[in-house]
Formats: sequence, C-alpha cells, structure tokens
Amino acid sequence: MTQNTTGQPRAAVLGGGVMGEALVSALLTAGWDMDDVAVTERSAIRANELSSRYGVRSADPNPKTVRSAGLVLIAVKPQVVPELLAEIADSVRPGTLIVSVAAGIPLSVYEQALPEGTPVVRVMPNTPALVGKGASAIAPGSHATDEHLDLAERALAATGLVVRVQEKDLDAVTAISGSGPAYAFYLIDAMAEAGVLLGLGRDLATRLAVATVEGSATLAAQTGDHPVVLRERVSSPGGTTVAGVAQLDAHGVRAGVVAAARAAHDRSRELGEAARAPRD
Repeated sequence: MTQNTTGQPRAAVLGGGVMGEALVSALLTAGWDMDDVAVTERSAIRANELSSRYGVRSADPNPKTVRSAGLVLIAVKPQVVPELLAEIADSVRPGTLIVSVAAGIPLSVYEQALPEGTPVVRVMPNTPALVGKGASAIAPGSHATDEHLDLAERALAATGLVVRVQEKDLDAVTAISGSGPAYAFYLIDAMAEAGVLLGLGRDLATRLAVATVEGSATLAAQTGDHPVVLRERVSSPGGTTVAGVAQLDAHGVRAGVVAAARAAHDRSRELGEAARAPRD
C-alpha cells in the first residue's frame, strides 16, 4: 500500500462535489496530512477551490493520482463510475483500497473492472455527513479484510456514525439512513407549517421545529432509551401530546413512513440490478 513516512496510506478523492469535499475534510480531521491527500475534479475552477481551501493536491489527472495512492475514495456520480473505473484500472496498484460512496453501484461492478484481488469497500452515506452528523454503512467486497474495513472507518470517522453491514443490507440502509434525512426534513417542514397555521411567524416556527427535531435526536442518542420510552416521558395522561400523537396515528403517519422506506428500498434494489446489467 502506498504510504507516507508515518505509514499512513496516501489518499485520493476522485470527485470534488459536495460529498467529495466532505471526504477531503474528513480525512484531514482524521489525521491525514494535507500533503498526503489529493482530489481530482473535472472542473478546474472547483479543483482549485478545494486545493486552496484545504491545502490538498488537485492538479494531476485520475490515473496519476491513483497510482500514488494507497486509499482511493470514489465520490463521482453513479453514472460516471464505469467510465472512471476503465480510466483508472491500469493505475491501481496491488493492495490499494478502493472505497466508493457512489450510490447504487454494487461491489461486483468494481471487482470486475479493477485488477483481480483489489479490495473494495462500498459505503452508503447520508447528507448530514457534511456537518459531521452522518450515518454511514460500509460493506466489504470479497477481497476486503477487517484491516481494510478499519481503514475505511478511520477515513470516515469524522463524518459521523459508521457501521459495518453486508452488501445485501445496503438497500435497507439506503431506505432508512440514506433517504432518511428527507423524511426528517419533511417532518420539520410540516411542523413549521403547522406553526404558521397556528399563528406563529414562519421564521420562528421553522427555528422551533429544527431545534426540536435536533434536540430530540440528541436526547435519543445520548440516553440510548427506546423511542417509545422517550415519547411516553413527554406524554402526560389526557394531555396535549397524547392528543397530538393520536392524530398522527389517525392520519397514518407511521404507516406512511414505513411505506416510504419500503419504496426507497425497492428503488435502491432496482438501481443496483440495473448497474449489474451488461452494457452494450
């Protein structure tokens, strides 16, 4: 594995979009030296922006960047992945770990395109990773060892929670944590809209909704108590919360969330199957 003098693998982030930038930031926070991190991006303006902001290298093309790295993080759009793999395949050195955050692309696609024996780890992140509050699941390919998973976890640690799963579980992870932020934003918007309807100003209603969801999530994370237990602590017999939750049940909110997650799961599976299909 290509390393610096301290034994830390040099890292390359391919793709300088929002998630690519989050990965660059995470690597630096996790202890990588800026001289040992490179980022590639099709837009020269964006590449220069990232280089200036973080002090990382950005001038080299993908093959050259990959050739000098022991850890390669792929953060391009899913439809670009096959083209990217064809471009870098001959530059991936033995032992180089490939970590991909591209949604929906199965491990088999990477393993077939890259040199035999290349270790690959697939990641399903979510957007709160951008503020260090993400939830990412990592799944190992057939050549990835516990040591490779340890390295992937270290690289992603600053993005938030990182858990290990098997690839078969990533569709379910996508449905819950991958798409989950959208459900949370939907709820925040609904709560804020309710505040407006009840006479609050929109800015105040939104601030209250955001703070309430953020605080509730923090409380759940810190106590570790079951959500039902936490909900019951807020619910006095015959009180306002009981009346409100009864309406959520009456309007099928729980069933709607479950249905949303199932739809996201099924769509994730469809996208994965499409990625596996042979291309003309």
